[in-house]
Amino acid sequence: MSLVTPDQQRRLRSSIPWFTTPDQTRRSGPAPFPPFATPRPESRRLDLRWPDGGVPGRRDRDKEVNVQVVLRCRPLSDDEQRLNVQKVIICNEQKREVTVSSKQIDKTFTFDKVFGINAQQRTIYDSAILPVVSEVLEGFNCTVFAYGQTGTGKTYTMEGGTKSKGELATDAGVIPRAVRQIFDTLEAQKADYSVKVSFLELYNEEITDLLAPDEGTRFGEERQRRTISLMEDGKGGVFVRGLEEEVVYSASDIYSLLERGSAKRRTADTLLNKQSSRSHSIFSITVHVREATIGGEELIKCGKLNLVDLAGSENILRSGAREGRAREAGEINKSLLTLGRVITALVEHSGHIPYRDSKLTRLLRESLGGKTKTCIIATVSPSAHCLEETLSTLDYAYRAKNIRNKPEVNQKLSKSVLLKDLYLEIERMKQDVRAAREKNGVYIPHERFVQNEAEKKVCSTSGLMFLELVVLPSVLLNITRSFIQMMNERVESLENELEQWKKNLENVNRAFQELQENHRMIKSVLKEKEFIISKLLCSGKQATKNLESRIGKIKDSYSSGVAIMKDFACSLQQKASQNLEHMETTFYAQALTIENFLVTAVSEAEYVLHDIQGSLSEHKQLVSFSAKQQEEGLQRNLVSTLVISKTTIDFFNDFHSRASRLMKILEENHIERSCQIASFEMKFKVDSVSEALKNMSDVNIEDKRKLEQEMFSIQKVSEDAKKEWNSYIRKVESQIQEDTFTMAGARGTMEHILQDVYQPTCTTPKKRDIIVPSLASIEGSKAPPFDEIVTIMRSENRSNERIPEGKAVRELPPDELSGTPRSPLTEVN
Repeated sequence: MSLVTPDQQRRLRSSIPWFTTPDQTRRSGPAPFPPFATPRPESRRLDLRWPDGGVPGRRDRDKEVNVQVVLRCRPLSDDEQRLNVQKVIICNEQKREVTVSSKQIDKTFTFDKVFGINAQQRTIYDSAILPVVSEVLEGFNCTVFAYGQTGTGKTYTMEGGTKSKGELATDAGVIPRAVRQIFDTLEAQKADYSVKVSFLELYNEEITDLLAPDEGTRFGEERQRRTISLMEDGKGGVFVRGLEEEVVYSASDIYSLLERGSAKRRTADTLLNKQSSRSHSIFSITVHVREATIGGEELIKCGKLNLVDLAGSENILRSGAREGRAREAGEINKSLLTLGRVITALVEHSGHIPYRDSKLTRLLRESLGGKTKTCIIATVSPSAHCLEETLSTLDYAYRAKNIRNKPEVNQKLSKSVLLKDLYLEIERMKQDVRAAREKNGVYIPHERFVQNEAEKKVCSTSGLMFLELVVLPSVLLNITRSFIQMMNERVESLENELEQWKKNLENVNRAFQELQENHRMIKSVLKEKEFIISKLLCSGKQATKNLESRIGKIKDSYSSGVAIMKDFACSLQQKASQNLEHMETTFYAQALTIENFLVTAVSEAEYVLHDIQGSLSEHKQLVSFSAKQQEEGLQRNLVSTLVISKTTIDFFNDFHSRASRLMKILEENHIERSCQIASFEMKFKVDSVSEALKNMSDVNIEDKRKLEQEMFSIQKVSEDAKKEWNSYIRKVESQIQEDTFTMAGARGTMEHILQDVYQPTCTTPKKRDIIVPSLASIEGSKAPPFDEIVTIMRSENRSNERIPEGKAVRELPPDELSGTPRSPLTEVN
């Protein structure tokens, strides 16, 4: 008969939770149990059963649920906003859609929940995580993990920003909010409960306990850095050997443990994230709650919440990782790649799921396709620089929606039999731990050692029989039930696989028949193609022969054409040499003619220049004589003007004096008349009117006579002045006519001189128009083309035939051929 080994017994004990009954006055701490003696756990029968007393319900196993996928998009960072990086992610929270819009791609993904860049931590938790935590308190195992590229906010989503040991901060993450919800719910239910937490880190495929003691002793340091093993539990699951579970009594205790463990996590500064997590972490919370059944028996409800913060995938070139950081990034990408393969295999219902390829997938085995309710928070960046990583994250998250888990409520255990024994067992284990920490080796208390020795002696006689009779049957029964359950599941899975294989076989048969039909069709097509190819080969050979004959004929014609071209080239060369010789002789003769022509033109230009100089001297003398005559005429005019001015002045002076005398006479006459009028008034009374009138007429006659004499003298003076003025005008007119005749004669003389000067120079432009093209052709004849030389020579010959040599010589412009400067007179004309 087989016996249960002590190691198996210890494993059974460690799998059963212990309980504390919280004090009503202080809900955060446990009330101590009173010590009392009970039989050892090894000698007691373990009552392990389901609430209904039988096998777990098939209804729970058959109920499958999809993995819940939540997407969160972080806002642009300060650096991205400063660089004005384009956004490629559009989140529609109402339609639960995420659209990737760029020049290369335009794709839309649908998820269970979608949160944009303005979503708050509390909104995300209340919408997606709060129902999951409630399921934990109902006895389910649940997992929440964040997945995405590095720097997209996974750690911020799980842990939050600022740490607060009191009230929750506004940016608190999933873990602190879940802890607060668990304790608030348990306190509201006023139930007895026990809460344990563990915190592990997966770094470079090595598992480390983040809650291990970090004391200053050598033992503590070794334990802190020591890796722990991942073991199989024999039921298809895994457990971490040596992972400590801390018992907590309040939310603040968990916050302290979380802060202590997070401080030990490996982080580094990369180009993509200033505080990049270099490891995966799993924070587990195990809750045991006591509940009473209808029969009054107390049962224990167990739930577990796994909160996973995955390290982000990263591009080594973009993150700037080197050496050790590059190795970390490689291990991170490797584990995440394995996780992606597991998701793909689960979605495609593959026969083999590669859980064992990575420790991360082994730890998450129950969460992906197992008996756990899972929620995935996919985090992405809206930046266009992270488009490739964002698409990969969205693709994996979208496929993970189709993973189906079979969540089951954990078995509920009886408390009445186990509670006291478990309390004493825990106290014993605490004493062992304290004794071990006080020494360099492994020690236990002396009382414990004596008790163990006594128990060994007792167990040697009766303990084995007691175990075989009492403990072993129940253990074997449970093992048998588990084995039957496992076999039933295996049979179901084999039947499903058989059905799948049958379907696959039918599909393969249909595909094989289609392939056979395709093979027959391809054979017939190949025969047709072979016939066509043979025809084409025959026609190709015939065409080749025709082309060869044509090529032979072309070669013959080409050879004859080459010979003809050679003869023609020789004849052209001979003609060219003859033409060149003829051109040379013609060129030399033309050059000699031009030289003689230039000499004659120079001599004629000198003669013309001498004539121009003589004419200019004569013109100068004539101009000086004309100027002298004009000066004499002007002097005569000046004298005449002075005489006229003097005569006019004398006339007006005389006129003024006579007018003055006349005015004086008039005044005297006026005075005299006044006196006469006065006397007339006096005599009017005495003398008669006739006498008075007689006197007045005499006076008037005398006055009239005087006035006529004065007027006659004035007329005489005016006539004398008029005669003098007319004589002066005639004299001036005669002088002007004389000057005009003189100027006309001088002008005619100057015109004759200018005509004599202009006549020899008027032919200069004609001569220049004739000689300039000849000179230009001579200057450009250094290395002209053959056709141009022939054309120029022919044109020169024609021009020589048309223009006589003597005439051409006489019409040469002297100012251009002799090199002397042009005369100013020619410029004027």
